[in-house]
Amino acid sequence: MDAAKVAELREFVSKCKSNPSLIHTPSLAFFKSLSPKEIVESDIELDATDVVEPDNDPPQKMGNPSVEVTEEMQDAAQIEKSKALDAISEGKLDEAIDHITEAIMLNPTSAILKATRASVFVKLNKPNAAIRDANAALEINPDSAKGYKIRGMAKAILGHWEEAASDLHVASKLDYDEEIGLVLKKVEPNVRKIESIAENMNAYIKKGR
Repeated sequence: MDAAKVAELREFVSKCKSNPSLIHTPSLAFFKSLSPKEIVESDIELDATDVVEPDNDPPQKMGNPSVEVTEEMQDAAQIEKSKALDAISEGKLDEAIDHITEAIMLNPTSAILKATRASVFVKLNKPNAAIRDANAALEINPDSAKGYKIRGMAKAILGHWEEAASDLHVASKLDYDEEIGLVLKKVEPNVRKIESIAENMNAYIKKGR
């Protein structure tokens, strides 16, 4: 269940609590058998501290993955990547994006370059851009731990908890690090809450059949 569905469910439960007569709507007849306590307990409180609004910037440059990359292009790309890493260490994230994008244009066949830019987009709170880069990295290298990790982190800051957990678990199996564990500590409790409410709703629906 994604963030939008959770929000809709929370709004519905809130309306039922403020206006119990809604339960008598024919299409919601199965709710008549529920006690007020059950409806109240079905509300969801998720930790959405770091959730941000989706970014809607135009897609970033990806380069042509079918281009023949020469050694000179690879070397130039590595120089740009080094400049990007220096910029990241100095907190100059927009400058880092410029350098890593130049590196990608020189070597668009590199999964690690696209995963690295994805990580910068996460720092900039641009999850959709990060997901585009992570997807591109995984197309090049389906076993990219960094691709799964960054995509999972981007999904988390969009509030797509279940998708985030799935990617982060794959990343941890490929190459676990402490950052993955820290994000999972926040994501997994939300996933459990969502699974619990889904189970409750399924039970409610069965009661009404």
